[in-house]
Amino acid sequence: MAAQTNRNESGLRIHEYLYFQVLSPGDIRYIFTATPAKDFGGVFNTRYEQIHLVPADPPEACGELNNGVFIQDQIALVERGGCSFLSKTRVIQEHGGRAVIIADNAYDNDSFYIEMIQDSSRRTADIPALFLLGRDGYMIRRSLEQHGLPWAIISIPVNVTSIPTYEMMQPPWTFW
Repeated sequence: MAAQTNRNESGLRIHEYLYFQVLSPGDIRYIFTATPAKDFGGVFNTRYEQIHLVPADPPEACGELNNGVFIQDQIALVERGGCSFLSKTRVIQEHGGRAVIIADNAYDNDSFYIEMIQDSSRRTADIPALFLLGRDGYMIRRSLEQHGLPWAIISIPVNVTSIPTYEMMQPPWTFW
């Protein structure tokens, strides 16, 4: 259920996934797949049945946020680029966010997960940081813009092993 670091005997990392479901808006009510940061950030030790997924403004979240007040006690959706993954995570943490989901800035990326690693600053972050495919991040932001909504409502993490395969509502643009 919670994302944890798994290593085999030779010390190589086993690829992990963490799942979340968009509950609202309804047109993107899918289960999305994300990967936790490799060597920084916290783990999900709480399951959030309903929490806001707030797109950061500006999207890259490399400095002060215009909507930081809305990120407090919620989860931020951030776009890759402009600064390190760790810097983005720290900005969201400083604004009181419970976690950050960093979407690839390549909007056509629907299959390649990037391994998020620490930068060279020797800083740390305590909140979970997840990587989301660019196409998924784009579709979530596009839906919010179309509906004029400031955030989505999500459930995270979702235990997909308890959901029958035929009931798994994955995004239609993703191949599993």
